[in-house]
Amino acid sequence: MIVQVLGMGCAKCNTLEAKVKEVAEKNNIEFVFEKVTDFKKIMDYKVMMTPALVVDGVVKCYGRIPKEDELLKWLKGE
Repeated sequence: MIVQVLGMGCAKCNTLEAKVKEVAEKNNIEFVFEKVTDFKKIMDYKVMMTPALVVDGVVKCYGRIPKEDELLKWLKGE
């Protein structure tokens, strides 16, 4: 699984990155992580607000920090 956090490096982007890693570690979920900061690449996902979370090429949320249960569901592939 490939998990991407899209954003320019703001506090919310860093918080989302930390939460994703924390939830994955707590639940023994393996993934490849990528932080996307390039504006053109972010726009390829048609995301207008950051941070955004992308799991296996699918935008799961943007403009907010998702709750832990949402993250867990997405990281489990549901």
